[in-house]
Amino acid sequence: MEITLRKWTMEDLDDLVRYGDNPKIAANMRNTYPSPYLREDGIKFINMVNEQDPQQVFAICKDGNPVGSTGIFPGSDVLCKNAEIGYWLAEPFWGQGIVAKAIPQLIEYAYKTWDINRIYGMAFGTNIASQRVLEKCGFILEGRYEKTIFKNGEYLDELIYAVRR
Repeated sequence: MEITLRKWTMEDLDDLVRYGDNPKIAANMRNTYPSPYLREDGIKFINMVNEQDPQQVFAICKDGNPVGSTGIFPGSDVLCKNAEIGYWLAEPFWGQGIVAKAIPQLIEYAYKTWDINRIYGMAFGTNIASQRVLEKCGFILEGRYEKTIFKNGEYLDELIYAVRR
């Protein structure tokens, strides 16, 4: 199994919409993530991420086929030496260690591309799989903030994990 990161293309649109339109994925994403995830959302997303320079968002590919997405988002102002990581993976590929192989590639790219010292990720308290993948990739739990996230009508804990250069 080869896991790579690459730019999203319009040829990926059907896979993006098929995999991205999943309430189980949306449940662990920020509210800006569309649910349902429509074809128009996919077109807008691919156009937006392909305007980035340098590239910040990538398709996670298993054996050349897109199965998820990941991104790195540099901070500004007093957080200018930090960047936030985000990701999602299509449900049929959960539990295969794919994101744990993709994140180190993204970290390497981020440190080569930006003058940052810290990469952090936020996981919902209910998203044990995301917490585990961050830990597996060497991220350390820096803080747990009780009931700071309001998602789908309920308060959830926010966990912040980070790795440093």
